[in-house]
Formats: sequence, C-alpha cells, structure tokens
Amino acid sequence: MSGEEHKLFDDRGQFMQAVRDGREDHTADWGAARVVLTTERVVLIADEKNQIAIDELERVNDRVDVNQAAAGESSYTALRADGDVYLVSTGEQAEFETALYKASLNNGILLVQHPAVEGGVVQSVEWTKAKIKISEEDVRLAMADGQQVTIDRDDIGDVGTDERTIQDRERTVYEVEHTEEGRSVETHITGEPHHTAVLGSLLEEGVERHRANLDLSGTEKQVIMALHSGVSPFDIPDFVGLDVEKAEEIVDQLIEYDVVQVERERTEVALTPQGRQVAGEAIGDR
Repeated sequence: MSGEEHKLFDDRGQFMQAVRDGREDHTADWGAARVVLTTERVVLIADEKNQIAIDELERVNDRVDVNQAAAGESSYTALRADGDVYLVSTGEQAEFETALYKASLNNGILLVQHPAVEGGVVQSVEWTKAKIKISEEDVRLAMADGQQVTIDRDDIGDVGTDERTIQDRERTVYEVEHTEEGRSVETHITGEPHHTAVLGSLLEEGVERHRANLDLSGTEKQVIMALHSGVSPFDIPDFVGLDVEKAEEIVDQLIEYDVVQVERERTEVALTPQGRQVAGEAIGDR
C-alpha cells in the first residue's frame, strides 16, 4: 500500500466473479473472502487475491444474475472493470457502498451546471469545474465560481442521463432533480468516465430510496401537477375543477401516500421526492 493510499473498509464477506473476459460464467459460485477497500482499489482476499483498481471501474451496481446463486443474493455490489464483473456482498453493504463512492469520487474534479433548470425553466449557465465530496447524507459540490451546492441523498427526486459534447469531448451527463430553498431545481453533472461510472450508481440509489410505485388516478396526477407548478393548495379546487371537499380528500390521500408533505398544518403542502417523480413522469408523458 502506497504512502498516500489508506484503508476505508475492511470486513468479512463473499464474492463471485460473474463475468470473465467479457463472458458470463454460469457456473460461478460465492466464495468467502476478506473485503478490503482502500482509496485506490478493492481487494478480495481468499485463497487468491483479486484486485480491482478504483480508477478502472466502468460501472457499478447493476444486477448481474448469471445463475441462481447470484439471483438468490438480495444485496450485492457489482464491480465491472476491464471485461470482468465481480459481485461483492458484505455484512455492511450500505457502509461498503458509501466507502466505494468516497474512494471513487471524493476530491475528484467534475463539471457542473447549476442550476441548469429552476422551477421548470431552463437556465443559461456555463459548465463550471467543481470538487465533489460524498458523505452518508449528501453530495457536496464546491464550484470554482464560489458556489456551494449540496444535494441531500434523501431528496433526489429523479435522475436523467444524456450524452453531450462538452469541452470537445463526448460525455455522459447526469441531470439530477432535487430541491433548493423549497424549489425544484436540476443540477447537471459530468466528469471523467471513472467518476461517472460510480456517480450514476450513487444518484440512482437516491432515486430508488423514494421510487414511487403508485397507481394514481388521473385527477390525483392533476393535483400533483398543479402543486408542482406552484398552485396554492387553496386554489386547487378551481384549478383542477373539483369541489373543495373532494380536493381536500385527494390531498389527504396524497399525504397518506407520502407523495406530499404538510409544511404548515392544514394550510400548506409541498411535494416529496416521490411526488416530484410522479410530476416528472407526467410531464414526460405529455
């Protein structure tokens, strides 16, 4: 271990090499191992030692269920690099993944547009370099122009992806919807491939924490869209064309679904991340 390299995680666990040289191994099985994560590599120590360099990661966290043994494990982290895929499972999976995010991203230099979209309106802002810092609670971006942007990992409503040419290079851009001072904004983030490979998994994890799996009626979606557009709860009946009692009943139901939350008892509500997901999907359907 080099002088600057240091350990972030060390625990007993298991691993499986699901893909070798680009080919799925349907006979692969789990093997016990000591799982060590440093600032530079993941080391799987069993009868032999397998190492995956952090800066060679191409993607993490997709399910790679090559056989029943893999599919039967409810929680693992898939590490894809150089044609191989290792599945890693530990007793502290969330801690391992956060440590992996830190190893891959902390102090990395990304390119950021903020706010790229504010209140549904596209903003004319330039791409700016930013240093990223990951914690268990949030993603912090210290931008070269002096802005400090904090994205709460529990407040990510949706994440879109796009391929764009930025600074003469084709790059994967993540379009992250979250809130800032009570308003819905999008922050667009890109960087080097070994950064975006892990960043995407971190952001998608935030979305999955609040994935709305609701069978909402058309009227309920109209109410959500009205709230997302800034309509006051008091104006919902006129805006949507409902009587007051029915509008209040729908808002109460959405509160129960955890799609909206009460900000001032019985007077003001705001969309939760699930609600913003529903609104975003409704906009996309139009």
